[in-house]
Amino acid sequence: MKRDLRAESKKFHDKLSKIKIALFDVDGILTDSKVYWDGDENGFNRCFNTYDGYGLKTLQRAGLKVGIITGGDSIGVKKRFEGLGVDYLKMGTTDKREGFEAIMADCGFDKSEALYMGDEFFDLPILKQVGFSATVPHASHEIQEEVDYISQREGGDGCVREVIDMVRYAQNIVPLIEY
Repeated sequence: MKRDLRAESKKFHDKLSKIKIALFDVDGILTDSKVYWDGDENGFNRCFNTYDGYGLKTLQRAGLKVGIITGGDSIGVKKRFEGLGVDYLKMGTTDKREGFEAIMADCGFDKSEALYMGDEFFDLPILKQVGFSATVPHASHEIQEEVDYISQREGGDGCVREVIDMVRYAQNIVPLIEY
């Protein structure tokens, strides 16, 4: 049964209404965790969900900052998020805390104004610091026990958009509709 995201966002209204920056992991969140070899020129690659990309752009149009923190360092990931024009892209850091701290120092927001969505143990230090944390159903129990919200959708299948929609409802953000 599909969740009513408006009702879900009301449960977390105090936290979601304060969000000024939304940060996301890549593998397992913006993708389904699968990587494939795309030849020597491109290396390992992934598939992304366009609903998530549109959600990131919707937050940016509303004045929120968005960013990616990933341990991976592939050409495909870099091109995807540079193409979307994310505000922050931290790649290839084994300790994601470094990327997170650099982003927070640069944007000047309090950690309580940050959202982070991740699914793996190396995401845990960030998940514990932010104002709103989320993960996916396939994350381990240790991760699920530490977050505010577990998405209904799986990684790579619109889970980011699900969380973004909750932020939209809490902050009364209406997507731009062009005619």
